[in-house]
Amino acid sequence: MPKLARWYVRAALLYFALGATYGALILFNKGVPLPWPVWRWLPAHIEIMLFGWLLQFVMGVGFWIFPRFWRSRGNEKPAWLAFWLLNAGVCLLVFSPAAGRFGGLAAFAGRLAETGAVGAFILHAWPRIKPPGAGLPT
Repeated sequence: MPKLARWYVRAALLYFALGATYGALILFNKGVPLPWPVWRWLPAHIEIMLFGWLLQFVMGVGFWIFPRFWRSRGNEKPAWLAFWLLNAGVCLLVFSPAAGRFGGLAAFAGRLAETGAVGAFILHAWPRIKPPGAGLPT
């Protein structure tokens, strides 16, 4: 497994552990009320589980498993950019409620970073998607 795919998968597993912990606390609060408002964490829980865990895991496995031509994965810089943009976007969105009056701006910047991450990953993966048998040496 290439280095970047390992980074994607490891980060995804960290987000999964954090998101599952948030979810467990929110669920526990339904039965035993906790002294602090854990329901405020629901948007962060959703963000972490959907984008931090699921999307990042899909991108890491996609980077690893998409076809390689001539033993090369192509230019990996857009895929690395996607990794950093996705993580920055998730962090911005998780912590945007704590940003006070700049929370809306932080949330917008986070969504913009996540969209840029998807675009950068598509930019990397697009040349690797070819019809069966195309581009193979004869």
